[in-house]
Amino acid sequence: MANIYDYAYDLEKAIRKSDEYENLRKAFKEVMADPSSRKMFEDFRRFQADLQLKQMQGEEISEEELVNAQKRFEVIRQHKLISELMAMEDRMNVVMEDISRIVSKPLDEVYQELTNGT
Repeated sequence: MANIYDYAYDLEKAIRKSDEYENLRKAFKEVMADPSSRKMFEDFRRFQADLQLKQMQGEEISEEELVNAQKRFEVIRQHKLISELMAMEDRMNVVMEDISRIVSKPLDEVYQELTNGT
């Protein structure tokens, strides 16, 4: 029987070879190569991380912060390079969620059996 970690490393290699990963890397490099795009992207990410941290700490996000976040998001969506990067991030997130759902299936089945009493 193969070591389960060997399969995990094989999956890592497959992810690195995927179109989704390559497209994400390419889009990221393009944003990072353009100074104004890079600054705009980093500022947006920092703002986004600050809001997430605030939520995780149980602090309420104000209406003003929500409006500010929406405005920033609308501006960043208009930027071609960043918009493409965000689309590639979304696609890669879908892939990772699908993979997570697939590898979690055996555990889900165990708990489903326990819930059903079998």
